[in-house]
This record gives sequence, C-alpha cells and structure tokens, in this order.
Amino acid sequence: MPDRLYLDHAATTPVIEAARAAVIEGMARWANPSSPHAEGRAARAALEDARRRIAAAYGWRHETILTSGTSEALAIALNRASVERRLASAVEHDAVLRAGADLDIIPVSSEGLLDMPALDAALASGGRALVCVQWANSETGVRQPVAAIAERVHAAGGLLLLDAAQMPADAEDNGIAAADFVALSAHKRGGPPGIGALLVRDLATLAPSGGQERGYRPGTENLPGALGYAAVLDEPEPLADWARLRALLDDAIARSGGEVVAAHAPRHPAIASYRMPGTAAAAQLIRFDLAGISVSAGSACSSGSMKPSHVLAAMGWAEAASREVVRVSFGRTTGEADVTRFIQAWRQIARETRSFAA
Repeated sequence: MPDRLYLDHAATTPVIEAARAAVIEGMARWANPSSPHAEGRAARAALEDARRRIAAAYGWRHETILTSGTSEALAIALNRASVERRLASAVEHDAVLRAGADLDIIPVSSEGLLDMPALDAALASGGRALVCVQWANSETGVRQPVAAIAERVHAAGGLLLLDAAQMPADAEDNGIAAADFVALSAHKRGGPPGIGALLVRDLATLAPSGGQERGYRPGTENLPGALGYAAVLDEPEPLADWARLRALLDDAIARSGGEVVAAHAPRHPAIASYRMPGTAAAAQLIRFDLAGISVSAGSACSSGSMKPSHVLAAMGWAEAASREVVRVSFGRTTGEADVTRFIQAWRQIARETRSFAA
C-alpha cells in the first residue's frame, strides 16, 4: 500500500520542525506576558520579539495585533473599523461573509477577478467604506490586483482589508504595503494552529475593545504560538517549484478532458481547482481517499457540508458543474512524483466513472 499523499495544504499544512521547536521553547516560558513580575517580563520580552519578527517578515512597519488566526483578525477589522459601510467581493471566504452581516457584495468576472467598475460604483454611493478582498482565493487560487483595488479604495476615502491567509510572506508584489488592515494565519504555511495576526496601519481607524494587545483583543497572549509563527516565517516557501508543478498539473488535466478553473487568471502557485465532467466531487473525494490521496472540495470551512460553492456560483458556474470540482493544493514537501501520482489517479477515476455512466 503506497504512503498517503496529502494535497490539501491550503486547508492546513504540517507544522515544520523549526516551528515545533519554537513552540516547545515557548511552553517552557510558561509565565503570563501581562504579569508584572520577572517571569512575566521575560515572557513579555519574548512575545514582543516574536511580534517584531512577524511584522518584519511581511515588511510591515506599523502595528501588529496577535490573534487566534485569520478568522478572528477579519472579524476584528470588519466589526471595529471606523467606517460607515463594508464591502466585500462575492468570492470572499466564509469567515468574511459570517463576520460581516451588513456587507455589500461586489461581483467578480468569470475568472474570479473583482469587477472594478462595480467597485467604483459602490464606493461612489456614499459613506466611508471598508473593502475586503483576498490576496488569493482559497478555492481557486485566483489572485486579486490588490494595488489597483487599493488605489480606487483610497481615492474614495475608504480603507482596504486584505485577507492574506493564503499569502506566502515572501511573495513578490503582495500588495501588503497598500493595505490598511492585513489578516494573517500561521498554520497555512507550516506554523502552529491557533495563532495569526492583524496588521494595522493606523490604530485610530480601529475601535478598541479592552484587554490585552494594547486593548484591541482580550485574553492571555499565546506566547508558544507567536514564537512558532515567527520561526516558520524564517523558512521560505518553494514558490518557483510550486508554479512549475501547478503548470504540469494544469496541462495534464486539460489534456485529459478536465477543466482548469480560472485557467487564465493570475493564481497562487500552490492552489488550483479542477472539474472532472460527469463525476461528482463527493465521489471523487471518496475515490481519491481510497487511492491514498487527500484533496478537498472547496475551502476547508465549507467542504464538509458539500454545499454548492458560492465562489464558483459568483464566477457564473452552473450548480451541476460546480459540484464536479475538487481543489488541489501543494506544500513544502510536494514533488513532481506526487503530481504524477495524482494525475494517474485522476485519469483512472475519470475512466472508471465514465465507463460506469455509459
């Protein structure tokens, strides 16, 4: 029986050794960083060093609020930013749609890119707005033109919230410098779960709630998590290798009768979605799992429900076709042999299901 092949790294990826070691170190520093005694002060010093390292890894020179992850960071910005209106693209993560009950939704193109004229019209309709967009969509990998969006938002007097959960810290042209808020997570890149950050350009644009993190988040600070997050950011991700592997996979799927979602859009090098015509995603997941391969249908937060993807619906996909799409995502250890194995399994499943249907 071959080893399991994990191709669901966009949901979460294994914690790397450097991050594990840092978490263990943090657990040895057990004192509360908010305590005034010597042990607490030592823990505080370690926490602030981790905060500085996290900010520096993203080239951020403003404020950094440590959170439990991207979902909490998004909720803080969406609910406490000093704005009158909140806008989000139609393909945002469920965490955004849940946190922002009064969101105005901006449509996207068939390739999943924000409709710029619609954004302009929404910004012009009155009131200072917070606009939330993903750096890269967690289902399709489609990357938004963050700098161009930020220019429009700021020209209208608004603020930009960037969901950067899927963004490698060392990605070029990441758009972070143009954002007012940036939501981040450690576990998407090999850090521990339960730690993330909200980068804030100006704390005056965010209402405090009391508690720790300078009054912007309650609860005891997660020192082990912060140290693990800082450690993982020292380890670059293989972006060029991922781009090459995804190009191989895109080509093989297209030549095998499949459909590459948003094939012509700029995409994350490690995230892609593929349609196997005539075979439901639920059936694909079972067959891939039996073959020892882990993939998903949609983002991790919605794949368990097997509901139709709101992302694909916003891109104009019919429900029947969207239910035939699975997501593949690479990690640090993914190699060409892994991609070859997935392609072989994909072709076999496609042949078997077509034969059964006939």
